[in-house]
Amino acid sequence: MKLELEGKTVLITGASKGIGLAAAHSFAAEGCHLQLAARDGLALASAKEEIGKIHPIDVRIHPMDLATPGAMAQLAEAAGPVDILVNNAGDIPAGPIEALDFALVRRGFQLKVLGYMELSQIYYARMKAAGGGVIVNDIGNSGENWDANYIAGSTGNAAVMAFTRALGGMSLDDGIRVVGVNPGPVATDRMVKLMKRRAFDTHGDEGRWEELFDNYPGGRPATPKEVAELMLFLASPRASYITGTVVTIDGGIAARGSIIKTSQKAIAAGQAQRLAAS
Repeated sequence: MKLELEGKTVLITGASKGIGLAAAHSFAAEGCHLQLAARDGLALASAKEEIGKIHPIDVRIHPMDLATPGAMAQLAEAAGPVDILVNNAGDIPAGPIEALDFALVRRGFQLKVLGYMELSQIYYARMKAAGGGVIVNDIGNSGENWDANYIAGSTGNAAVMAFTRALGGMSLDDGIRVVGVNPGPVATDRMVKLMKRRAFDTHGDEGRWEELFDNYPGGRPATPKEVAELMLFLASPRASYITGTVVTIDGGIAARGSIIKTSQKAIAAGQAQRLAAS
């Protein structure tokens, strides 16, 4: 299927690894020019070199800490006009309410919840003036499938889901589409960090995180490419009447009504064992 994206310019945040990097490769394969932003400048430079060897497109990189005040405005100024914005940067910490470090929670919300909103505000105005555009928000299925052991992430993701639906519900009047994707577990470095936290909560041993794959649909997480290709379709003219909605890609986890098969009782038992041993 031709997605009619050739020549479009795409800004992707959090583009140095995981879903963001996979999205960069997928959009490049469709002939899109790229503006890539992330904190890791070396990884961005490597991505630019790798993509440039394969695809005859323009790739510009923007190494910066997007969680710092004013960073989103600086990025928008440096990147200039784009046809598609992919909000993907995020690092909200895992853990239950009693384990939260609120300095990290505030930073996570600044990067993902407020960051998505701020960059969308800037580019929505630009897209409206230009006569159209697409904003794609990478969110997460914990926003619809609430998890007390990822309480900050569930809260932040639910907020971004509401933002996506509220803005996207009226955006087509301005020729703009706003959509979201809700991945479940995805095979990324961030997933490993989250799964180690869950393995510690469940088994008292973060080294047992790979055992949790047995509980997932199909016995595996999604791949970054699977999520990226969903973003690609939603950003394309083939999805021209899709806006104000969030598409879940999690193997059916949210439909089952659980994050994984491990029960809250098992997690509570693991926590009780650690307290007794301490």
